[in-house]
Amino acid sequence: MERRFKILAVDDNSISLATIEQELKGKYDVIPINSGVRALQYLQQKTPPDLILLDVQMALKDGVETLREIREMEKCQKIPVIMLTSQRDKQIILESSKLGINDYVLKPFNAQDLHERIERVLNKKETEGHFVDIREEKGEIT
Repeated sequence: MERRFKILAVDDNSISLATIEQELKGKYDVIPINSGVRALQYLQQKTPPDLILLDVQMALKDGVETLREIREMEKCQKIPVIMLTSQRDKQIILESSKLGINDYVLKPFNAQDLHERIERVLNKKETEGHFVDIREEKGEIT
């Protein structure tokens, strides 16, 4: 039997979160969480997931701030993260890249694109066991 990867999906928009969960639950074990604060609580108490989908724009604690705190947790430093954003803000993407994201997806997302990006990140995690700097991959760093 093929291993089911565990994905932590963090988004404070209930419709987005339900869409992500519905789209991924057939192939992955999805843990939906509706805030950065709750995501941090979950990560402190549970076994880390294989991947985190993290929305950038959230109330109370945004995705970048949440990611910064995730990276400060020793057991969570190497968890692959895909940021979800409705903005094309290069500064947010650059700041997230410095914190070790593996990719980002623009919302509203295309389901096939989301699946492909998740697969690529999880395959790299399994085969290489390290992070890829997406700025290099996308030609943003020279």
